[in-house]
Amino acid sequence: MTELDLTAVWEAHCKYEFETRDVDATMATMIDAPYVNHIPTMTGGVGHDQLKRFYKYHFIGGNPPDTELNLVSRTVGENQIVDEMLFTFTHTSEIDWMLPDVAPTGERVEIPLVAIVGFQDGKVAHEHIYWDQASVLVQIGKLDPTGLPVAGMETAKKVVDNSLPSNELMGQWATSKNKPV
Repeated sequence: MTELDLTAVWEAHCKYEFETRDVDATMATMIDAPYVNHIPTMTGGVGHDQLKRFYKYHFIGGNPPDTELNLVSRTVGENQIVDEMLFTFTHTSEIDWMLPDVAPTGERVEIPLVAIVGFQDGKVAHEHIYWDQASVLVQIGKLDPTGLPVAGMETAKKVVDNSLPSNELMGQWATSKNKPV
């Protein structure tokens, strides 16, 4: 497949998941036995029926209405796309796949998210989705970052603005200030 073909299939897949919220159209962009693995929470599905069940009852209809997926960068290979995105939403409903068994908090969440998408025969074969779960938990108030090397919404803001400060979680950073480089 060409880079354009892979991109078009993946963008249609995402449109069906997040804009039109159409389970059947989403599944039509995938091979007969696809799999999805949301790494931090081990949610998703393996095979057509399990993945369709996941999409239908726990993912596509379960995302809050203001959910947005915004591309930061994309790398396209021969049979794979790697997207770096900002995933944003207000936690107004239970989000089974990201925050299983966590009641809505009403908090705004903005996180960097990486999708590694494999293709076979012109369709999506698999998705490996990564995000920083600690950042999500900090943002919804379920994890106190005090004394821990974790951050909240700042992680998303730093992805799109590299002028924001680095090394603020490193207590020893100041000790190297006047050392030769």
